[in-house]
Amino acid sequence: MALRRASATLAVLLLAIALPAGAALRVVATFPDLADMTRQIGGERVDVVTIAEGNQDPHKVPVKPSFVTKLNHADAVVVMGLGLEHAFLPPLLEVARNAKIAPGELGYIDASLYIKPLEVPTSQNRTQGELHPLGNPHFNLDPVQGKLMAQAIAEGLERVDPDGAKTYQDGLARYSALLDRKISEWAKLAAPLRGVRVVSYHPDLIYLAERYGIELIGTIETKPGVPATPAHLEELIDAMKQHKVQLVVREVAYELPLAQTVAERTGARVVTISTLTGGLPGTDTYIEFIEANLKALVGAVSTASNP
Repeated sequence: MALRRASATLAVLLLAIALPAGAALRVVATFPDLADMTRQIGGERVDVVTIAEGNQDPHKVPVKPSFVTKLNHADAVVVMGLGLEHAFLPPLLEVARNAKIAPGELGYIDASLYIKPLEVPTSQNRTQGELHPLGNPHFNLDPVQGKLMAQAIAEGLERVDPDGAKTYQDGLARYSALLDRKISEWAKLAAPLRGVRVVSYHPDLIYLAERYGIELIGTIETKPGVPATPAHLEELIDAMKQHKVQLVVREVAYELPLAQTVAERTGARVVTISTLTGGLPGTDTYIEFIEANLKALVGAVSTASNP
């Protein structure tokens, strides 16, 4: 046990020594949410680049050679976790050959560290296109989970760069206080969503729904990552009519026409949201992203109630 502790301490010291004096910590964030939080917490002490764009399907981020270069030079990589990066990050890390940011190393910062995953399947595999074998990884849509993400990121940065501990602790304190104020405001803003029945394209609303009392009736996909079949759509439409579903939530990365068809056949209204920061105009920060989604949902409910 003592030997393991000594080895861990030595690893931290070696990483700290590897950072030139005055140089910013080079961080690669897999998604814009993580990049924004890292900048909010680390300020000028971090230099952050992002792999995915906010309007992309997080399960299907295209792999580019430039990502390898970013990862090869990184001091840390910040991931959403719960397998969300499964389609693109493992092969990139393998080619980048940067031992500092390999899974399990100090430079691999997992934002899901404190998240209690929902919808964990009984069998953990990716058969038939299953994209959520470790539980639902879309916790970033719930700002209360966002606070836990920020905590994990700050602690990870401090482990990689212990000399910057005060910067990261102070940054986390400021950002958490800001999130607390906004979470209180959003609870009031989202009050009209309680009890609203919703269908989404992809099963990514569970954390948001549990936070604000939204009732999820089903998804256009048959299961995470598996396209809709005609039989599934007919069953979904029947269920929507039975439950008087008000909204079809179309995530910006998914096709609009199918969502519109489902809505037209059931009398529901389509509303577009994003599952990542930057997915819609004016959502360059995590806070703007959460607020835009809630305003879109509340606005759609109001319109549906007063056609």
